[in-house]
Amino acid sequence: MNPFSSGTRLRDMIRAIRACKTAAEERAVVRKECASIRAAVSDNDNDYRHRNLAKLMFIHMLGYPTHFGQMECLKLIAAPGFPEKRIGYLGLMLLLDERQEVLMLVTNSLKQDLNHSNQYIVGLALCALGNISSAEMARDLAPEVERLLQFRDPNVRKKAALCSIRIIKKVPDLAENFVNPVASLLKEKHHGVLLTAIQLCADLCIVSEEALEYFRKKSTEGIVKVLKDAVNSPYAPEYDISGISDPFLQIRLLRMLRILGHGDADASDFMNDVLAQVATKTESNKNAGNAILYECVETIMSIEDSGGLRVLAINILGRFLSNRDNNIRYVALNMLMKAISIDGQAVQRHRATILECVKDSDASIRKRALELVYLLVNENNVKPLTKELIDYLVVSDQDFKEDLTAKICSIVEKLSPEKIWYIDQMLKVLCEAGNYVKDEVWHALIVVITNANNLHGYTVRSLYRAIQTSGDQVAVVRVAVWCIGEYGDLLVNNIGMLDIEEPITVRESDAIDVIEVAMKQHTSDLTTRAMCLMALLKLSSRFPSSSQRIKEVVTQSKGSLVLELQQRSIEFDSIIAKHQNLRSALVERMPVLDEATYGGRRGGGVSSSAMGKGMNNSIPNGVVKVVDAPLVDLLDLGVDEPSAPPPNNSTPANNFLHDLLGVDISSSSSPSQSGTMHNVQKSGTDVLLDLLSTGSPSAFTPAQKSSSASDLLSLTQINTTTNTNNKGSVLGGLDSLTLSSVHASSPTTARASPSPSPMNMMDLLDGFGPANTPPPPKDNGPAYPPIVAFESASLRLTFNFSKQPATPHVTDIEASFANKSSHLFTDFIFQAAVPKFLQLHLEPASSNTLPGNTSGSVTQKLRVTNNQHGKKSVVMRIRISYKMNNKDMLEEGQISNFPRGL
Repeated sequence: MNPFSSGTRLRDMIRAIRACKTAAEERAVVRKECASIRAAVSDNDNDYRHRNLAKLMFIHMLGYPTHFGQMECLKLIAAPGFPEKRIGYLGLMLLLDERQEVLMLVTNSLKQDLNHSNQYIVGLALCALGNISSAEMARDLAPEVERLLQFRDPNVRKKAALCSIRIIKKVPDLAENFVNPVASLLKEKHHGVLLTAIQLCADLCIVSEEALEYFRKKSTEGIVKVLKDAVNSPYAPEYDISGISDPFLQIRLLRMLRILGHGDADASDFMNDVLAQVATKTESNKNAGNAILYECVETIMSIEDSGGLRVLAINILGRFLSNRDNNIRYVALNMLMKAISIDGQAVQRHRATILECVKDSDASIRKRALELVYLLVNENNVKPLTKELIDYLVVSDQDFKEDLTAKICSIVEKLSPEKIWYIDQMLKVLCEAGNYVKDEVWHALIVVITNANNLHGYTVRSLYRAIQTSGDQVAVVRVAVWCIGEYGDLLVNNIGMLDIEEPITVRESDAIDVIEVAMKQHTSDLTTRAMCLMALLKLSSRFPSSSQRIKEVVTQSKGSLVLELQQRSIEFDSIIAKHQNLRSALVERMPVLDEATYGGRRGGGVSSSAMGKGMNNSIPNGVVKVVDAPLVDLLDLGVDEPSAPPPNNSTPANNFLHDLLGVDISSSSSPSQSGTMHNVQKSGTDVLLDLLSTGSPSAFTPAQKSSSASDLLSLTQINTTTNTNNKGSVLGGLDSLTLSSVHASSPTTARASPSPSPMNMMDLLDGFGPANTPPPPKDNGPAYPPIVAFESASLRLTFNFSKQPATPHVTDIEASFANKSSHLFTDFIFQAAVPKFLQLHLEPASSNTLPGNTSGSVTQKLRVTNNQHGKKSVVMRIRISYKMNNKDMLEEGQISNFPRGL
């Protein structure tokens, strides 16, 4: 026989394909076979149609197109014999899906076969309908399927129930038609029918609330009885698996009870006894029994149940944790994570077993157990659990250290009862896994150290010991270098000794040696070396007798290939050699930083929210606090309470940025300085940085980012961040250091300050300063001097102010614009925006042209009404557009240097 004729048997074709040695040979065989099948289809070959379709199905499974044989399926389905229909329906389910339009042609054949007298043909039709039924077919054939739920043969009833599941998923509106038939199926004795009926019942409850209520009232008792009979049934070979009677049925029944009992106390009470019976009588030494116990625990946790049964369920999970099967332990850990929110005390009893799972050899179990331990930690057990985790950190695998370190740091940060314990635990973590610690962790540790005034000496001595043994851990080196730079005198003189520590002998040269070694380590990056230079600069003031040695170490970086280190070295060398009068003021100890900026819980075991409200956020006199932090945290904004005056150094605002600007903060903005404003065209600049006259961190180059981080995180008081456009240096601009980065006791700061009283960051925000700022007098009072509100290379804006005694909250402003360039400005337009608590009225400008060389000016009057007069000051964003040489120009800025009392 021709191997590619229509009469070729399927096994001959399979042999021919398997004999192919290359993909090309296989494609050739398949092409020839498909050509033979096409020829047979064209000739309408009835004798071998079933063989051709069988071969098409195999070709389809190999991944080749078989769409040309779809109609052969319909022809075989329409055939009268069972063998042809069987191949036809099999091809229909395999070659077609519900999206095929040709499927509509088979609806009539399906309807005839569903009403066929042969139960096997009925079964074929139900099987096909349950697999590929579309919504239209489901609507057309639902009455026949509903009728077959009461068919005499149990196999047909089973297949009808499965087909019904497909129908109600495709057309949920038909669910109510199946409620009564399925209720009668729940009384079946045949386990196959009962199993499918339970599944159909569960799906009905999911798609229809009415069905759920019906089954709760009518069928809960029957389902409980079926489960009880299954648990207590004698040995039945037909359904027995490992000595357990039909575990598949028991699992389905437990899932159904879970649906019925969820949110219904009466139904839950009715099933309590049978659940306790399942939990106590089911054997746990077989996999089938463990599956039933797991579903039983799931059901107990989902229904409205008393605590006793839940304790029993959690104890079952505890037994699972001792099982040798990793799968069972994994699902037990998953379930315990859900159970901890329901009955945490019962889960706590298995804490020791869970800790053992953290040390398991299986990575999945380790990670899941670690997440569970993290949820178990509370104020009562934080110390022993943290000790266990840190002990395991010492011997844990390298690939697990990162996750374990992150969890330990989070636990210690949130639940530390006291600062000394927090510092001790964090030092242990840094010593064991400092290279796996994120930057935010050691940043926060430095903040806590600055807040623990009585622990500065203890901490710097502990870090000095730690860096001797763990000098290869980056985080340890950075924190130790920072602390030695800040508190080196406490280290050398053993100041602040605690009863629990022993004195150590550290000379000035030893402290300098530690920093020098850290600086020369090959593992030290730019940030670490920059922090070392900063620490040396500070030690030059702490250790005057060692200034020459420090200067020599600093000088070594003058030839660094890294521009940032080179510049730092040159500047710091000059400060040490030539500016001794400024050095002590520049490198004074950093002020106490606000812990709420970094969040978490430390000291006293109070919540982060309580800590933020109760902490003393005051700043030492004359010191400006600059911390790179979110705006709301940085300003310590509280809840808006209009009835009470805001406390010092705080601003009442629920939506600070929205109220401040009244615009989308994501839009482009330009910074302006208090005093003379410089227009900088810049997109995406942070609003706070605009107000503080600092650059956006996102605008730094990578090298600048690193230096900025070391400035802020080493908490230096000198702004040494360089910019590619900044030609000056710290030495060249010592007399013009910004107020936000210099101690206010220096003469430079005194000149920069507009008032003799010490200023803090709130004062810079002009309008968000101390709440005790007195309002302006009722009468005319002192005259408000004019200010240069905005100035760029080509334009200067001056504001003149006037008030009426009867309306102190209303300010009249006359804006005067001067053109500093030699070009004529045309189409001149001035726009302004203010926060919601202000009202702004602009009158027309005197002209829309502005001559050059300041030979003339344009004036425009504004009236500002301050609804929060005495509490908030005026702040304004401006936009100026004009044409210069027919080129559109746009300048933007923000004015925050309005006089007080407006």
